[in-house]
Amino acid sequence: MNGKCLNCNTTTENNFCSVCGQKTSTHRFSLKHFILHDFIHGVFHLDKGFLFTVKELFIRPGHSTREYIQGKRVKHFNYFTLLLIIIAVTHFIGSYEKVKMIDIVENKKNFEGFTKVTKEYAKLIALSWVPFYAFASYILFKKSKQNYSEHLVQTMYMIAGILMINYIFPIVTIFCSNIKALQYVSVFTELLKLGYFFWFYYQYFSAFNYKKVDLIIRCIVIVCIILFITGIIAKVVNKIGLMYFH
Repeated sequence: MNGKCLNCNTTTENNFCSVCGQKTSTHRFSLKHFILHDFIHGVFHLDKGFLFTVKELFIRPGHSTREYIQGKRVKHFNYFTLLLIIIAVTHFIGSYEKVKMIDIVENKKNFEGFTKVTKEYAKLIALSWVPFYAFASYILFKKSKQNYSEHLVQTMYMIAGILMINYIFPIVTIFCSNIKALQYVSVFTELLKLGYFFWFYYQYFSAFNYKKVDLIIRCIVIVCIILFITGIIAKVVNKIGLMYFH
């Protein structure tokens, strides 16, 4: 049966595209595929394209992620593996930072429990954002006709980009221990993340026939929702940390 390669649009009759080599069985994401294939594959295998994917997440994050979800997957790194590696690198960099984030905040009690939990369960904390962020974008951008699993994949890549922005603070602390300067770095990092959220969603959904003003408003709303969700999760985790982690 003739088909089209989703990566390069070449007409093909075989199991693999003769031009780019991608499997012709590439299909839309489903919940079954998300859990049974990509989760297992993401944890136990490494695909090619790590540096390419990282570069894309900083240059054209929304466009690149949309292309991956629509079938152009040969060059991209698996989203589960990418996120796990980035979290591992976060731990590695964190072991060298001379000043912790909790050291520069005024109300340390609001962060003490959260910091304790993230030391042990950083992966779970990062993954806990995924279903909520994905559901919010699924509802707000329903016109795109992306299914929930595709929003999950999209969110995984976005969080990977956000976590890499978080590298800025610990890296700066290796060379600077001035609390006032680090407070400015922290504010800059948070503003950068807000901009990244907006940029990611704007790029991703710009191909789904939203009017420009409508898309901008929706992107602002989703950023506000993400801030709210993140704040709720942080408060819950902080309380758990204060109660059960000593």
